[in-house]
Amino acid sequence: MKTKHQFLIALVAFVISTAAMPKLQAQTKKVNNIVLVHGAFVDGSGWKPVYDILVKKGYHVSVVQQTLTSFDGDVAATIRILDQQDGPCILVGHSYGGAIITEAGNNPHVAGLVYIAAHAPDNGENEADLGKKIPSAYKSLQKGSDGFDYILPASFPADFAADLNPAWARFMAVSQPPTSDKVFHGVIQNAAWRKKPSWYMVADADRIINPDLERFYAKRANSHKVEVKGASHSVFASRPTEVAALIIEAANGALAQKK
Repeated sequence: MKTKHQFLIALVAFVISTAAMPKLQAQTKKVNNIVLVHGAFVDGSGWKPVYDILVKKGYHVSVVQQTLTSFDGDVAATIRILDQQDGPCILVGHSYGGAIITEAGNNPHVAGLVYIAAHAPDNGENEADLGKKIPSAYKSLQKGSDGFDYILPASFPADFAADLNPAWARFMAVSQPPTSDKVFHGVIQNAAWRKKPSWYMVADADRIINPDLERFYAKRANSHKVEVKGASHSVFASRPTEVAALIIEAANGALAQKK
């Protein structure tokens, strides 16, 4: 039979463990919803390898299909998908999609941001000006007289997708959606990475965004940074295992982190 003293010790231990339980649950709870945002000159189908990995692991994944015709419209398209989520989510952006998630990431459903070889401008900035400060290697961008840009199809595989399956890279080249030049000049009003935790993947063989610019973005946002050696700008499609792993890391850690 327990003595009164032993009973009091057990009671105190129970109270302490019960009080700590909500905090422990908050630290270990993961985010189950993932929202993927594509960049310029591609569409959401490029996310399929990452989507397949995440869905097999039990995540609920949504893919935004923005029009690439206006920055505000693309942000609105992303927010439309975010509003459909039933709880917190991780918002992922590739390339120009990084500018989109930087603004759309203020949505209350967003628990964390993941940048995949992506732009991450600050308040008052746009990606076009930042790209000029640390220029990229490619010279294949074509500016149409109608205000829409595209990448020269013959140069697309080498410049955009050098580590992707060649047949897929050629298909991406001829199926690329032209992108309004004005979307690259969309000015950030409220950079979400200033308030929410972020993760960043640098593609160290990227010819579309200079890898040094990607490193600058990651450092400035205090993102958890990983680098993928030999990865092209198409890292979101060519290295799905690594990309999915970073997204899962964000899903496991976002609720435990606060800026």
